[in-house]
Amino acid sequence: MLLGTLCYVEKNDTYLMLHRIKKENDIHKGLWVGLGGKFEPGESPEDCVMREVYEESGLSIQNPQLRGILTFPGFANEEDWYVFLFTATEFTGELKECKEGKLAWIDKSKLNQLPMHAGDKYFLEWVDRHDGIFSAKYIYKENVLQDYKVVFY
Repeated sequence: MLLGTLCYVEKNDTYLMLHRIKKENDIHKGLWVGLGGKFEPGESPEDCVMREVYEESGLSIQNPQLRGILTFPGFANEEDWYVFLFTATEFTGELKECKEGKLAWIDKSKLNQLPMHAGDKYFLEWVDRHDGIFSAKYIYKENVLQDYKVVFY
């Protein structure tokens, strides 16, 4: 089981997105994703998301808001992933080059036009339309979404 975080930093009706084009053997290669990554020992979800956003973008987020918990059974290398999904509207710093890909502020209305994992389009809509927290389980097979379930709180 792997634990991770994912964050959508928001500014002026845009999200900071990462086009994953630099790493070899990347399950996300060629796709647009939010910022985030794996927990390090001793980290809370908030510690992890703040560190990952800073490492990938140079931005220091404050007060990240937990929006959802995502479950991905057998997603990569037959490993289960549990991901804490956050949004952040408060940040300081300047964007830097990311070693994993290209960063860009993308208008929310254009997100569906980007190549991304099919399930991401669902939870981005839920984040935009629901104020509470949700728990979603996504079933992927060979990187293709097969099914999903969601509970809103």
